[in-house]
Amino acid sequence: MRSTVDSKMIAELEKNVRYISHMVKQRGREILNHYPITPPQFIALQWLLDRGDLTIGELSKKMYLAFSTTTDLVDRMEKNELIERVRDPKDRRVVRIHLLEKGEEIIDEVIQKRQEYLQEVLSSFTLKEVESLRGSMSQLYDEMKVHEDNQQKEK
Repeated sequence: MRSTVDSKMIAELEKNVRYISHMVKQRGREILNHYPITPPQFIALQWLLDRGDLTIGELSKKMYLAFSTTTDLVDRMEKNELIERVRDPKDRRVVRIHLLEKGEEIIDEVIQKRQEYLQEVLSSFTLKEVESLRGSMSQLYDEMKVHEDNQQKEK
């Protein structure tokens, strides 16, 4: 069953999502100040953790960056021993970016601190409110994924 939601409510939801995203991003940047990586490097490391080894081309598409910018980013991360370039065993011409333990440890620590921040923010919520919020956010994410997948198929 589809619901009809008026444009004022949609505008308010969009604004809240945008503001929440901005606040989480700002807190994340404050946390990253204590680590030897930049926000774009953190995003690249997250993609590698989530998707496994990627080529520079694949990573640049996911991050919406130019190939040359992604290459510079990868060079700096490799120098800091966060990732390594590895030849694809199936096709030696293909070079993949592989997340190293040091990079994974940084991601884990930063995510843990972000989760602690969220737990602090949600401390005034009841368990039922948190469960409801989690359910609604999961449903929204799932619907957005379906929408994005359908958009990709149409291209």
